[in-house]
Amino acid sequence: MNKLFLVLALLITSFGFAQKPIFATAKVKAATVYFNAAELQQTTSVNLPVGTSEIVIKNVADYLNENTVQIGAPSSVTVLSVQFTQNYISEYEIDESNPTIKKVRDSITLVQKDIKKVQIDVYSHQQTIALLDENQTVAGTNSGLNVAELMKLVDYYKAKRTELDNAIVVLQEKEAKFTKKLKDLNEKLIINTQKEDKTSKGKLVIQVMNEIAGNVNLDINYITNSATWNPFYDLRVDNVKDPINMMYKAQVIQNSGIDWKKVKLTLSSGNPNQNNQAPLLSSWFLRYQEEGKDYNYYRGNAYEKLSAVENKIQGRKEKSNSYKYADTTANYGYESFADGDISNYTTINENQLNVSFDIDIPYDILSNGKAHSVALKEIKLPATYKYYAAPRVDKEAFLLAEINDYSKYNLLPGEANIIFEGLYVGKTNINPNQTADTLNLSMGRDKKISIKREKVVDKSGTKFLSSYKEQTFTYDLTVRNNKKEEIQMILKDQYPLSTDKEVTIELLDDGKAKVNAETGILTWELKLAPNETKKIRISYKVKYPKDKVIDNL
Repeated sequence: MNKLFLVLALLITSFGFAQKPIFATAKVKAATVYFNAAELQQTTSVNLPVGTSEIVIKNVADYLNENTVQIGAPSSVTVLSVQFTQNYISEYEIDESNPTIKKVRDSITLVQKDIKKVQIDVYSHQQTIALLDENQTVAGTNSGLNVAELMKLVDYYKAKRTELDNAIVVLQEKEAKFTKKLKDLNEKLIINTQKEDKTSKGKLVIQVMNEIAGNVNLDINYITNSATWNPFYDLRVDNVKDPINMMYKAQVIQNSGIDWKKVKLTLSSGNPNQNNQAPLLSSWFLRYQEEGKDYNYYRGNAYEKLSAVENKIQGRKEKSNSYKYADTTANYGYESFADGDISNYTTINENQLNVSFDIDIPYDILSNGKAHSVALKEIKLPATYKYYAAPRVDKEAFLLAEINDYSKYNLLPGEANIIFEGLYVGKTNINPNQTADTLNLSMGRDKKISIKREKVVDKSGTKFLSSYKEQTFTYDLTVRNNKKEEIQMILKDQYPLSTDKEVTIELLDDGKAKVNAETGILTWELKLAPNETKKIRISYKVKYPKDKVIDNL
């Protein structure tokens, strides 16, 4: 019996010696945002006793790469383990002032007591059965019992054993029901606690060993994939004699689950998630082609199909991104310093593998999935302006800005708004990842330049020569400058080319253009004074078998 009481005492008292965790809320101090991830720097402080403690840090990202978590602590603190979870719940962090949570918590306490009572009853019955079994053995070896007494003892043992076994079955069923009820109540408690908790779902559970009791500051670093940024630009041109006023901006989006309030922001073109393992070459063995199979054909065909799929996907991405950032929320920064120079608050670091922008102005980036506009730098781009037109494709003139030595501006691929002469005229794309020495920016259409491309009917026609058909095409290109200043224009047209020896093409009149015989492109560099009109005539002849039809002439 002493053994029974000892076990019951341990069972009852073991519930009261669980270590109480220490809770702390982390604050975002700085964020480095990459194109597809962000590195967050957070801080918190905790009051630690001497010895081993469990710290639960709230308000970390909902999703993070657990392998990237770094904890900075004083030398007197040893970090034993770090675990990330979204489902941590503890009786020590429950807000008892909330009536709903308190009601659920009280119900959990009552159910836990009921489970303890059932467990104690089951254990008591089991120990009683053990005593009966032991007594039966003793009685069986006692030769002093007569048959009648022995039969009475057997009947008592059988009845009592059956009674206790049945009672244990009932108690176990009762315990199972209580356990299920406790599970449901705990889930309800988690849901209500998360509703009440204004912080994120993510938590870091840290085991530490401390040598000196007192307040300890902790630095927390990790990478989350729940943030992105994209560069974009505002291009303002007052007239074609002045440089381009470029506002270098960024659109930052984050869904980390925590709001970044007044954080030091850094934007980087790097990619922390990419594979940094250098590729290795293995032996390359030649082999004969199996009969009936053309590996080059299948490989080429597969490559073409893959390229087509990739182009289709890229097209969808570009299409989906066209109005992706329409809902843009401005924060600290550009509006506050509109009369100054935002460039004074941004430091550009050009590293070996990437470019980063360190911003000294504190920003609020809310975790709402919306684009937040961040001003980075104002740049004056010296530009040479020319107009461009290809009237065979489009009857309007486009203003082009040529930028020399553009690599020094650390431009990244992105979309740009064009504001020309105080009016918004549309969007263009900036692509600095090219090999040309000059960056050409399309600044939009200019309605003040009139362009016509008309077929000259009396100089065009068809002739039939025995087995061949000969068609002549003549066009007049007319350009008029309706602006108040002189303009320079690049005008382009073309004549067709043939890959069939039965089809011959002759350029009859090139209009004094620069002719590229390999591409069939005709180029004119024109200067037009205000209200000046220029007319250019081109003509070419196509000869091909009269029983054939060319459908793209």
